[in-house]
Amino acid sequence: MPKNVQIRNLDDTTYETLRARAEAEDISLTQYLRRELDHLASVPSMTEWLAEGDRWRARYGGVSREAREQAFDDLRAER
Repeated sequence: MPKNVQIRNLDDTTYETLRARAEAEDISLTQYLRRELDHLASVPSMTEWLAEGDRWRARYGGVSREAREQAFDDLRAER
């Protein structure tokens, strides 16, 4: 059964940006947010991605989790 989500205290600028994006695509804000949330849920989180990398490394060898985490830390520091 589908679930509902309510978001409180959303910043006005954020709301208007999302509303404008939905309007630009000629869809409702609800449709736009549902699509974006579906996409967000379909992409692995960093933790999930790192865990998958551990499974891959255990099976095939490769870069350690620590090296991957350091690489991500380095990339974040550059931004």
